[in-house]
Order: sequence, then C-alpha cells, then structure tokens
Amino acid sequence: MDWMLTRLEEDSAEDADESETEDQEQENFISEVDAENILLRMTVSRASSRKSRAESGFSRNDRGQYYDSDSDEEPRSPTKRDLFLEAELSNVDSILADDKAFDTDLEIEETTTTYDRKTDYINDCKKNGIVPASYFLRHMEKPQLTMSHHGLGEEGMKCIARSLASNTTVLNLDISDNWLGDTGGLIVCNMLKENIYITDLTLRDNRLGFGCAEQIGEVMKTNSTLTHLTLSGNQFDDKSAIFFADAITASKLEYLNLSHNRFGEVAGLLLGPAIAENTTMKELDISWNNIRRKGAMALGQGIKNNDFMKKMNVSWNGFGVEGAISLCDALKHNQVLEELNVMNCRLTTEAAVLIGKGLAVNETTALKVIKIGKNPMQSAGCYGICAAILRNPNCVLEEIDFEDVLVNKDFEEVFKQVKEQLPNIKMKHGGMEPPQKPKAKIHPMVKLMNYIEKNNLKLIDFFSQLDKDGSMCISYDEFEQGLEENGIKLTKEEIELLLEELDSDGDGDINFSELATGHTEFKERTDNINTILTASQPRPLTT
Repeated sequence: MDWMLTRLEEDSAEDADESETEDQEQENFISEVDAENILLRMTVSRASSRKSRAESGFSRNDRGQYYDSDSDEEPRSPTKRDLFLEAELSNVDSILADDKAFDTDLEIEETTTTYDRKTDYINDCKKNGIVPASYFLRHMEKPQLTMSHHGLGEEGMKCIARSLASNTTVLNLDISDNWLGDTGGLIVCNMLKENIYITDLTLRDNRLGFGCAEQIGEVMKTNSTLTHLTLSGNQFDDKSAIFFADAITASKLEYLNLSHNRFGEVAGLLLGPAIAENTTMKELDISWNNIRRKGAMALGQGIKNNDFMKKMNVSWNGFGVEGAISLCDALKHNQVLEELNVMNCRLTTEAAVLIGKGLAVNETTALKVIKIGKNPMQSAGCYGICAAILRNPNCVLEEIDFEDVLVNKDFEEVFKQVKEQLPNIKMKHGGMEPPQKPKAKIHPMVKLMNYIEKNNLKLIDFFSQLDKDGSMCISYDEFEQGLEENGIKLTKEEIELLLEELDSDGDGDINFSELATGHTEFKERTDNINTILTASQPRPLTT
C-alpha cells in the first residue's frame, strides 16, 4: 500500500508539472501571436488568412468540434491556445472584409503604371539609339510639361510622342524651339490623334513649314480637346494659309497664335472670311507678318463680322490707310471685341483719324483696350483719336497705348477732357515733343546776293536798276522801292539792317562804292566762317 501511495503522489506531481509547463507554453505562444498579428494586420491578404488558419495546427469541422490538422485522431476539446488563435483570425477576417481599411491597392497600381511608362520610354530610346531626356522622365506625370529648347529633333520627338500618346496626365505641353521640321511636326500631329487630354499646345519656332500645315489643320478641326494652340515662328506662308483658313472655320480652338510667320496679302484674303465664320475663338494673334493692302482689308472685314472674338492682335503688319478704312468699319459694327492691337501697322495721321471715326460711333460697352503706338501718326493722330472719344458718350475705354509717339501741348489739353469723361482711363505715349527751335534768321545781304546770282547780274547792273535818275547815289526811299519792284522780299527790319551796313558814312544815301564795299566785306566774312566750320570737322581716315 505504501508503494502505491508513493506512486500516486509521484504521478500527481508529474501531472502538475506537465499542466504548468503546458500553461507556460500557451502564454509564450500568445505573446508570439500578439507580435505576429501586428504585422499580419498590415500585410496579410484574405487568401493568406485562410492559409494561416489551415497551417495553424488545428481545424474545426462543421459541427464546431476541434481536431489537429496533422492528425487523424478523434475530435478533442478546445484549449486556450485554440480559442485565442480563432479569435485573432476572426479579427483579421473582419479587417480584410472592410474595403476602407486597405486603400493601398490603387496607390500600388499607380506606382506600377508610372514605372511601366518610364520603362517603356527608356526602352524605346535604347531601341532607337536616342539618349532619354531626363527632364521628360521627371515631369512626364505632371499637368505642365515644358520641353522647349531641348534640341529633340525628329528622332527625339518620336520616342516622346509615343509615350505621350497614352499619357492622361499632361494637359499643357510646350515643345518650342526643338527644330522638329515638317517630319517632327507630323509626329506630333499623329500623337494628337490618340491623345485626348492635352488642352494647351505650344509649337513655337520649330520650322514646321508648308509640309506640316495640312496635318495641323486636320488636328485643329478634329481634336475637340485642344483649346489653345501656339504656332508662331514656323515659316508658314500664303500656301499654308489655305489649310489654316479651312481649319479656323471649323475649329473649336479658343486661342490661336500665328504670329512671326510669312503670311502675306493672299493669306489675309483667305483668313479674313474664315475669321468671320468662326464661332468659338476668343483670341487671335496674327502679328509680325506681311499682311497689307487687300489682305489687311479682308482681316478688318473678318473682325467686323465675328461675334465671338474678344482679343485681336494684328500688330506689325502693313495696314496703312487701306487697312484703317476697314478697321473703321469694323469698329462701327463689332459689338464684342474687347481689345484691339494695331501697333506698328504703318498708320499715318490720316489712318489714325479714320480709326477715330470708328471709335466715335462705337456703341458697344465691350471695347476696353486699344493699342496703336509705334505708328507714324504723330501728335495730330493721337489728338484725333482723343477727340473721337469725346464725341462718344458710350465709350468705356480703359487703356490707350500711343507708345513711342511724341505728343504736344494740344494733345495734353484734349486728353485732360478725356480724363474728365473717363476718370479711370490709362494712357501711354512716347513723351512730349521737344520745343521747336526758332528758325535761324537769314541775313538780308544773303537774300540780295542770291537775287543777283540767280539773275546773272553784275553788281553795277543791279545798282543801275535801283538808281533811276543815274546820279550814282540811291536814297533810302529809292533803295526800298527798287527792292520791292525787283521782287526782293525783305521785312522792314531787314531793310533797316541792310541800309545801316551799306551806308558806311551815314549821309542817308548809298553810292556804288559803298554797295561794292559792303558786298565784298560780307562775302569775306561768310567765306571765313565756312573755312572755320570746314576745318573743325573730323577728316576721314585714309588707308
């Protein structure tokens, strides 16, 4: 019996030790699971949670009974470890089921897309033997992409265009001055047939020329996303204007810049009617071209008949008086134009007065700015425009630009009246005219000598014409009467000065010797003055 009691005590102690060891293992396991679950909540997916449950060492059948996954034994009672792990896995399931808890899938997708686009561009450059543009790689996912002055050329543009064809981020693209030529321009046009996100495109100074004009015209007609297009400095001429006129008629552009090209009179005849028919364009810049005469008149008619254009820049063209007549008619009828720029358009004083007539009857409240400086209109032209404004009580001009045109006091006076009528108006001019220098007085002896030389007279013959009685002496009255009869126009002051110099003895008469002496002395003084002036001038260098 004693040995049995001893054995039972030993078994009971062993059971207690085993139970204590099992509890300690479960506590250690729970601590490990706490740490693992922090990471699990951040990185686990729904599929991985199911896998973790399968690999956790236990499973539960449909009846809710627990059994070991790697054992074929009968179901058993759940332990603390089983219950804890089941609860934690349920929490993970609930977290994964919440779509808001995991919002990184989209971010990962965007990063991958960006990386793929950059990789595609780099691979495309390697394939074509082109050095990738690092600036393009850094900014290809920004709304504003400026690639001007990068020397891309035709080959460099190919790779960028292929990347931009599917780019949905870039909205404003500037590829000015890259020497694209007509071929590079065609590449850009093909890109714009696929890209429907770019709204503002600048192609300034790329020598696109006539070879690219037709395709650009097609883009203007078919691309409904593009609203702003700059094509200045691309050597477009009258032949190119055919395509642009057709495109402007149907284009949805709001802004078009065709400045610094080679459009001439024919281009003006083509573009004028197209401008009249356009219904979407708000601003057109066709400055720095060679449009004049009938072409300028056609542009004026286009402005007259357009009911949508807000700003028109035709500066640095040869409008002259013919163009001014057309602009006068346009200002009389156009009701929407807000700003007109006709700087340096060969507008004379007459042309400025004609434009003023248009302003005088312009009944719209839209026209705010007129720029008419750098024209040979002089102060009189500026005066005419201000006077026209005074005659129009409906005028709402806010700015007048007479840049580089000198004005006088008469203009200042009339502009003060304009300022009273339009207190907020701003005006710019080239400054005040310098005060006129008084004309240098011509010595009466010079006029006398000019008469003698002009009529091929000798001095004695001239004296005889004045000496009516042949006394060889001429009284003051005879001298003055003789000058008048011979058509020598001298003022009373000039006659008195001449008599004072010729009558050396002061006896009131002039004899021949006094006339000859006075003539000789004056000629000597004049010769001496001319000699001094000639000597003071710098001599040209001789080689």
